[in-house]
Amino acid sequence: MDLEFNKNEDAMRMAVSQVKQRHAQISQGGGKKAMDKAKEKGKMSPRERIAYLVDKDSIFTEIGSFAGYEMYTEYGGCPAAGTVAGLGYIHGRQCMIIANDNTVKAGAWFPITGKKNLRLQEIAMENHLPVVYIVDSAGVFLPMQDEIFPDKEHFGRIFRNNAQMSAMGITQIAAVMGSCVAGGAYLPIMSDETLMVEGNGSIFLAGPYLVKAAIGEDVDIQTLGGAKTHTEVSGIADYKFDTEQECLDQVRRIIDKMGEQPRAGFDRAKPAEPAKDPKEIYGLVTTDNSKPYDVVDVIERIVDNSIFDQFKEDYGKTIVCGYARIDGWAVGIVANQRKIVKSGKGEVQIGGVIYNDSADKAARFIQNCNQKKIPLVFLQDVTGFMVGSRSEHSGIIKDGAKLVNAVANSVVPKITIIIGNSYGAGNYAMCGKAYDPRFIYAWPNARIAVMGGEQAAKTLLQIQVAALKSKGQEIAPEKEKEMLKEITDRYTAQTSVYYAAARLWVDEIIDPAETRRVISEGLNAANHNPEIKEFKTGVFQV
Repeated sequence: MDLEFNKNEDAMRMAVSQVKQRHAQISQGGGKKAMDKAKEKGKMSPRERIAYLVDKDSIFTEIGSFAGYEMYTEYGGCPAAGTVAGLGYIHGRQCMIIANDNTVKAGAWFPITGKKNLRLQEIAMENHLPVVYIVDSAGVFLPMQDEIFPDKEHFGRIFRNNAQMSAMGITQIAAVMGSCVAGGAYLPIMSDETLMVEGNGSIFLAGPYLVKAAIGEDVDIQTLGGAKTHTEVSGIADYKFDTEQECLDQVRRIIDKMGEQPRAGFDRAKPAEPAKDPKEIYGLVTTDNSKPYDVVDVIERIVDNSIFDQFKEDYGKTIVCGYARIDGWAVGIVANQRKIVKSGKGEVQIGGVIYNDSADKAARFIQNCNQKKIPLVFLQDVTGFMVGSRSEHSGIIKDGAKLVNAVANSVVPKITIIIGNSYGAGNYAMCGKAYDPRFIYAWPNARIAVMGGEQAAKTLLQIQVAALKSKGQEIAPEKEKEMLKEITDRYTAQTSVYYAAARLWVDEIIDPAETRRVISEGLNAANHNPEIKEFKTGVFQV
């Protein structure tokens, strides 16, 4: 290993360590005081509830832990969007588990909470996964009600999805361990079975204060909508328990008795570890995404036996395509090549840029994978499509559109990992969030933006300077330099992977050494949905 490798490795390990430190802080939820208050009521934290529910020593793949990161600071923040969730195993069955965090503003829903919960339901629907809701929420965060209540992708869509999932035959179980108020009261009742913890669990459309204000009735929480009321009087809940542990034990028993469902039938052989050490990935890529590398080296540290069969290896070299297995699963891999290469025409091609021939190759490969029913894995490190007169005259827009068309209409599951840059239309062509990947993850060094920070800052500076000069103002070089730094700092902050994860542009920030595992878990989830549509591309310019 050379000096450059060691420097890269140290920098990536530090970046991974920072992710883990920030995740540990997020895991504190609303803080120690709020956690202690919940424990006094006999409540576990949402992470403790999930740990108790899932199989011991099993894998739990958290989703959206950085949602809301450094957002809503004027209200004290919203760690993990007030919801802890992910893919977990209950009696060996992969499930989507969604737990409200009552230590964050009593589990109230911020706008990002709604977005996260809808994404979690979307994953469950796309992959036909059973859902366990661990309910403990005060409902909509009223100071921001206009941003969470009435629109298509707001709070009410949750219950629409409850109904849709039920019609699809997807099992939903709600364990009510705290408040379940107003519109939120519909979620457990629209689930297949509802379990409640006596003394803490409650379900009602209006709490005691609102009831008093509306009709003048004095009533306490448990009489109005506690476990005893709903299991003995209203009949809307199915079970009541003295403790949260007993409640979760019953959830496990229900899941254990579920019948087998049809599978998609994606091919899986006996898993084999990569022949090359996955942790060597740390030394291959720079954390500032500044230097070229051979993406095949990265792929060989993810795939079984480090065997990767390249498709059209000597054509369209700035995108690498090929077949492999990941933890036994057959996959087609589409990856941006970052090393500088020569095309068949003898031209030097810049790494990370999509050229005509690369777009053409990738579109054809995606068609092949759909024909063979092979899931797709995209490894993004892309700065965009090649520009300039030569590319335009060669029809780069047509070839780019061909690739975007193939990605948009692909019917096999797509899993995207952003391992470096994700800029401009390259984000779209390599299956960014707008193109419906089943799962999308990012390494700590990932950057997502319409263009690179330096180019964007200089462009924005030119616009600002021109506007000031049009008003007759002269800009001194020192002032222009100061303006450039301010613009660059602001833009760079917005390209950060934490900024992206906070807004759920990616599902999670992952340790690069965990890439293989999260892809395998995603493919296992995707295999639960047997419904694969016919692959059609519509109008396709050749």
